[in-house]
Amino acid sequence: MAATADDLYRAQTTVTGQGEANRIIGFAACLEDVLIKVSGALKLAGDPRLAQYKSRAGDFVHAHRYHDQMSGTPTRDEQGTRDRPYDLIVDFDERKIDDLLGALGVKPWLSHRPVLGVFVAMEQGTTKYIVTSDADRSLAPREALLAAAAKRGLPIVLPGEAALAKSGISAADLAKAAPATLAGQGGEVALVGRMVWDDRKLGWITLWRMTWQGQPRRGQFRSVTFDDAFRRAIGAAAPILSGNGGPP
Repeated sequence: MAATADDLYRAQTTVTGQGEANRIIGFAACLEDVLIKVSGALKLAGDPRLAQYKSRAGDFVHAHRYHDQMSGTPTRDEQGTRDRPYDLIVDFDERKIDDLLGALGVKPWLSHRPVLGVFVAMEQGTTKYIVTSDADRSLAPREALLAAAAKRGLPIVLPGEAALAKSGISAADLAKAAPATLAGQGGEVALVGRMVWDDRKLGWITLWRMTWQGQPRRGQFRSVTFDDAFRRAIGAAAPILSGNGGPP
């Protein structure tokens, strides 16, 4: 999965109906996402300086379109039409976004983006496995990882079942493996994660490791869902790789 130049200036969010009021709210949410995506600067998330630009986010939009999340489901009545969920997909003007980043003191990250080889061991009770590109049990976390990578504009690759079997790496081995030893197995930089489900607190305890330019980086946090855990992990990798500030 790779992020193209066009994709970098595209963001999407979920809105209810296609009315102008919800579209304006959607444009504002997408503006923040695309600024972070283009720059890799996670520090812009929630930045109060963005408020004035979000209020006129439409000024930065080049084009937009909708995707009906319930495509193929019959519309029953007028109320159902208005409340129907849509993906609002927004393409922003490249020059305007670059200029806005400059005004915020951040440079666009337009140089080569290294491919992240993502290795994630998940443990829930006695079930332990590594998220792969092809196993059926990896489907939900795999889709969540790809969505997190697309949101931040990072190209990622996941190991295949056969490759893992050939290398002899298990979920237990992954906890001890140095990221540098995994780099090159389909990715340029290895992001290694271990996620353990906590039944008492009903959440994932997560530990992430990555080595970049010879420096080891670590992060640990709790997340209620693995979707959130992946968004936070990929989001934290972006500012390190881009040079636009470390993660908060």
